[in-house]
Amino acid sequence: MNNFFKFFVASNRYKHLTGGFIVAALAGSFYAAVYAAVVAASCLELKDRLYGNPWDWIDWLCTLLGGIIAAIVLHLIVF
Repeated sequence: MNNFFKFFVASNRYKHLTGGFIVAALAGSFYAAVYAAVVAASCLELKDRLYGNPWDWIDWLCTLLGGIIAAIVLHLIVF
């Protein structure tokens, strides 16, 4: 369990997860939520890249995972 928390603390991955969740939760439908999470993840990584940091696929996937979780929750609530 300790390794699980270390993974999310590294590189502020928990912020990527919650940010993807929030953006996708506001999207409205299942596919729009996943699309919004992909766009948000790409924008976050582009911002990091423009500041001189390398593109981090793990951060990108954490943001997308948050969006997918929100899309599933949204789908379960609506249907």
